[in-house]
Amino acid sequence: MAHVSDLIEKDIDAYLEQHQHKSLLRFITCGSVDDGKSTLIGRLLYDSKMIFEDQLAALEADSKKVGTQGGEIDFALLVDGLAAEREQGITIDVAYRFFSTDRRKFIVADTPGHEQYTRNMVTGGSTADLAVILIDGRKGVLTQTRRHSYLVSLLGIRHVVLAVNKMDLVGFDQARYDEIVADYTAFAAQIGIKDFLAIPISGLRGDNITSKSDATPWYTGPALMEHLETVPVDDTLSAGPFRMPVQWVNRPNLDFRGFSGFIASGQVKPGDAVRVLPSGQTSRVARIVTRDGDLGQAIAGQSVTLTLDDEIDCSRGDVLATADSPPEVADQFETTIVWMADEPMLPGRPYWLKAGTKTVSAQIAEPKYKVNVNTMEHLAAKQLELNEIGVCNISLDQPIAFDPYTDNKDTGGFILIDRITNSTVGAGMIHFALRRAHNIHWQALDVNRESRAAQKGQKPAVLWFTGLSGSGKSTIANLVEKRLHSQGRHTYILDGDNVRHGLNRDLGFTDADRVENIRRVAEVSKLMADAGVITLVSFISPFRTERRMARELMAPGEFFEIYVCTPLAVAESRDVKGLYKKARAGELRNFTGIDSPYEAPENAEITVDTTTMTAEEAAERIVAELEARGILRPAIGEG
Repeated sequence: MAHVSDLIEKDIDAYLEQHQHKSLLRFITCGSVDDGKSTLIGRLLYDSKMIFEDQLAALEADSKKVGTQGGEIDFALLVDGLAAEREQGITIDVAYRFFSTDRRKFIVADTPGHEQYTRNMVTGGSTADLAVILIDGRKGVLTQTRRHSYLVSLLGIRHVVLAVNKMDLVGFDQARYDEIVADYTAFAAQIGIKDFLAIPISGLRGDNITSKSDATPWYTGPALMEHLETVPVDDTLSAGPFRMPVQWVNRPNLDFRGFSGFIASGQVKPGDAVRVLPSGQTSRVARIVTRDGDLGQAIAGQSVTLTLDDEIDCSRGDVLATADSPPEVADQFETTIVWMADEPMLPGRPYWLKAGTKTVSAQIAEPKYKVNVNTMEHLAAKQLELNEIGVCNISLDQPIAFDPYTDNKDTGGFILIDRITNSTVGAGMIHFALRRAHNIHWQALDVNRESRAAQKGQKPAVLWFTGLSGSGKSTIANLVEKRLHSQGRHTYILDGDNVRHGLNRDLGFTDADRVENIRRVAEVSKLMADAGVITLVSFISPFRTERRMARELMAPGEFFEIYVCTPLAVAESRDVKGLYKKARAGELRNFTGIDSPYEAPENAEITVDTTTMTAEEAAERIVAELEARGILRPAIGEG
């Protein structure tokens, strides 16, 4: 819906022309719970005449039924659309609303105030040009005010309005207003917010919302709407170097090959020299193709298809950039991460990282520190919990093109995705590439894995035994190795207990340490496979994500997940090491199957049920499966 203008009746064409060329401001409202964010947006919609008569009638009825203003119009109900929000009088999800005035169009995101929904605020603020941070005049600066302000700074939102709300409830006291502004000014300086506009308002009454209020004669600044209509929309993206992440290779027939995407920054014209990253190949733009015909120029914010003069390799996820000022390329970075999932971030666990249109596998190192948003202290941390913010190094399985987030949000920002559930678990900003990413290169070797394996008369393989403690993994793995050894095969067992005496002696049994335990063993297994050895890995390895990570390190057909299937009751009845007894007594924490989960394989190559077969029978079956799959070729001198 658009602002009600007199031009609609007088000259609809003139109105549409005017509306089409209005600038667009995206902004968010944020702050602590019940600071009046939804009420403020409702007031803006109401005063901008953005409500139909039937909506107004419904609002009046709902205000009497579920409103919080004693039967008077409750403007928050225009925004709090979820039934749960109306029942509780709070905002849970991000609510987006469009409105316009004679001077500008607006998209506003009302973000939740509760701490558990901080992740929603990151979503709403990721595309915002301006942030309105509300403070209840009775309460002053609160923890969530600081948290949201810090996120505003991290997200690179350049324009900030400090709206000191509910001034009517403190008698429009200038001293109270000045006290709050001074408090916030001191905090803002700590987090890098150098400039902001403070406005005393009453969202419910409309003071200083669309026009200056007589109740605050001591305030000499603009009303909120006046500022929103006149604040300069950031045009630095158009002025920056050209960047276009490729979303789609458009090839409808043999005569056309174009690269489609959204221009993240800069501008491009036919004839411009461009570079494809990360490959570094160069060409020139031949055409800028759109649905409405070719363009002579395209700028940031437009979606276009580019054709090039040369048939160079370019795929989805690559970045087309100006040739003489390209983004950097690296596979290791320092980043800031906002963790957005109920399950903690576990260092070493693989996640999907999506940057622009590129999705790669990523591993996060142990945080350098996390940030206390109240004091800005840097605190030691082993992992990140829900809504925590930390600085972490990230390594990828392949290089990507990027700009530092402070230079370009689109090419410097990313999200993290759980590889099992496909849910978004974190959002991050790239600071810079790690120096070691440029200093370390693969050394070419003359003897390769194939020649090493051929000398041994076998194919390299990793036999990954997983199951509960007491399931019989080590016993079966030992029997399998004895049979292979008797055939002259080259093998080695990596046993969970044995490895913890050396390589992993520094690790405990928390989820984070279990992840690192498996990561290290998987990397050793990869080296063993490269040496042509058949490696038997006997670890509980309780999490599917880490077992999948180990599989993906190996060449296709080299990884065999062997599920030693034993019910918990049976495994516990054996209890050879007395560990279940200690766990049940509370003497052993984080024990798999008792107070730490075990995620059974879903598609193991081999499953052996130790309740129906002996360890010897299980070993024979595994060896037979290896022979059937061609792993055990005749050794040199045989046959």
